[in-house]
Amino acid sequence: MFSKMAAYLTGELTDTREDNKLLKNMNKLTSLKYLEMKDIAVNISRNRKDFNQKYATHQPYLDEITLIEEQVATLEQAAHKLDAYSKKLEAK
Repeated sequence: MFSKMAAYLTGELTDTREDNKLLKNMNKLTSLKYLEMKDIAVNISRNRKDFNQKYATHQPYLDEITLIEEQVATLEQAAHKLDAYSKKLEAK
């Protein structure tokens, strides 16, 4: 009976030791994954800052393009009105 109890306890302790090894390995892998994710986040942050700086330097050009688009839209409206008016004159 003592030998069977010793075998049982040895098996339990072995299982516990293996579980602890598994948890250690999982913790190491998780730690490595978090370090990798941290590096990715740092790179994203750096790229975002670079993009914002480039966007800021190009903002005057973008504003100018927007202004030109508005002026073109106004000219198109004027052209349509002029076309409609000339068609009316032609009809008379």
